[in-house]
Amino acid sequence: MAPPKKGKKGEGFHSAAGLIRYFDAEDAKALKIDPRAVIAFSIATVVIVEFVRVYYPL
Repeated sequence: MAPPKKGKKGEGFHSAAGLIRYFDAEDAKALKIDPRAVIAFSIATVVIVEFVRVYYPL
């Protein structure tokens, strides 16, 4: 593989396809969720599923 050109640091196929500008524009409008909230929601879901599995067996 050829070494990257010094003048085009960080550019590549994505910039040629226009994807970098698209993602930069969408990033400002993106929904921001705290990683701790995702972990807490996951743990709560596991606890609820296990509770239902133990107390309401099929």
